[in-house]
Amino acid sequence: MLKVRALGETDYLQTWERMREFTTARDEDTDDELWLTEHPPVFTLGQAGRREHLFFETDVPIVRTDRGGQITYHGPGQIVGYALVDLKRARISVHDFVCMLEQAMIDTVEEFGVEASRLSGHPGIYVAGRKIGSLGLRIRRSCSYHGISLNVDMDLKPFDDIDPCGIPGMTVTQLKDLAPDVDMLAARRVFETSFRALYQARTRIPSAN
Repeated sequence: MLKVRALGETDYLQTWERMREFTTARDEDTDDELWLTEHPPVFTLGQAGRREHLFFETDVPIVRTDRGGQITYHGPGQIVGYALVDLKRARISVHDFVCMLEQAMIDTVEEFGVEASRLSGHPGIYVAGRKIGSLGLRIRRSCSYHGISLNVDMDLKPFDDIDPCGIPGMTVTQLKDLAPDVDMLAARRVFETSFRALYQARTRIPSAN
């Protein structure tokens, strides 16, 4: 069973702690969950993240977290989707799960007339070589947490202060600049619908509100 929770805007550190607590407490009967949220401005560094990918200190807080990947930025106007899934029970490999999350982001932007693709060796999705969606996971006891962030309608300037996801020279874009009529609620609904469908097709497990 997949439960979807719309959390509104949440503090990054508090939400990260809630994900860890959820994963520690869950058992074989715990429903999988997708948490949809936005965060106030924050840079996050993955387990292998290197501070040199942040060019200089700013007023934006920096959090070293336990997800995979390098450095990224979260801020208002970005869909953040945390996928808390028992991969062993669902019989999904980590590789296939990454592809599912990427596909849900691809489906979302394509719904608004924007063509996105993957970039070999660099998780996430890209439009004409510019990053629009990021992905980083932690797998513990065969269960995932963390997830994706998709740029919809946000201030992109903080990305100028980093190598996004540790890729020198990488630039970013957002859906609003490519599909001006998009809004956050519509994009979030599309992402939720796509992830639900992919989850059900892959696991044959029903989803619930």
